[in-house]
Amino acid sequence: MDVTETRQSLLGRLLPDDDLPDLPVHRGQFHDVVIGAERVVCFARTGAAGGRLPQRAAVLRTLSGLDLGVRTPEPLAVGDSRDGAGVPYLLLGRIPGAPLAPAELRSGEVAGAVAAQYAALFTRLAAAGSEPAVREALPRVPRDRWRAFAGEVRAELFTFMSAAGRERAERELAALRDLPHLTSAVVHGDLGGENVLWERRDGLPRLSGVVDWDDVCLGDQAEDLAAVGASYGTALLEEVLSRIGARPGLTARISAIRGTFALQQALYAARDGDREEMDDGLSGYRVAR
Repeated sequence: MDVTETRQSLLGRLLPDDDLPDLPVHRGQFHDVVIGAERVVCFARTGAAGGRLPQRAAVLRTLSGLDLGVRTPEPLAVGDSRDGAGVPYLLLGRIPGAPLAPAELRSGEVAGAVAAQYAALFTRLAAAGSEPAVREALPRVPRDRWRAFAGEVRAELFTFMSAAGRERAERELAALRDLPHLTSAVVHGDLGGENVLWERRDGLPRLSGVVDWDDVCLGDQAEDLAAVGASYGTALLEEVLSRIGARPGLTARISAIRGTFALQQALYAARDGDREEMDDGLSGYRVAR
């Protein structure tokens, strides 16, 4: 039974013009997302995720006032267990479009168009990071972010790993030690393919918007570029880098950050009590059965 059935009454109020059984549902790490024709409802999958929904709405309101050159979701309402719904939720305006399937990039023309638009997005986000209003509104990534992350992985995840898994994790964490503390660009923080929406125009994908800005901050674009590479492969990433200009050390930073994605998934899932996502993230660090 999916969320359109378990939350039928609430969804009927929030999405009155939609036919609920036919609505697509996206199951993310922290939210179940029901996608209506004009609105989107995000249901928190854990108590911790529910507690973050008001802050998520506040971030989106801030982003809507900034000239980032990309559409972001408009927050319409936040609900919790006290409003009669019985479950935390966030109601958003829908951005048209859908994530791009990796198979679509087999066409060189499509891959070139997508890389050009990703490059334009990264250029705009880099420029926005220097605007005084943006720097005042958004948090900066903590200076000790990666050192703290490494300590948290050892403390919270190593007990679930095999000896070989801990050795692998130590190699990946060691690559983070020399990363510089950069706060020059607006960084989405989770720019995987599922959060970038596209529409078809004249036979080619056109970037229509970016969703899920929960982790936005002023930081290092290597993090978002690593997410693009993880979603669509090295070839597209290299094409994007060729268009924005590979600055000294950028490729190495991308590689180091990309190597920690499974650990990041496992750590944040463990904190949210999501055992399924944690086990998935740790699958390469356990004893083979």
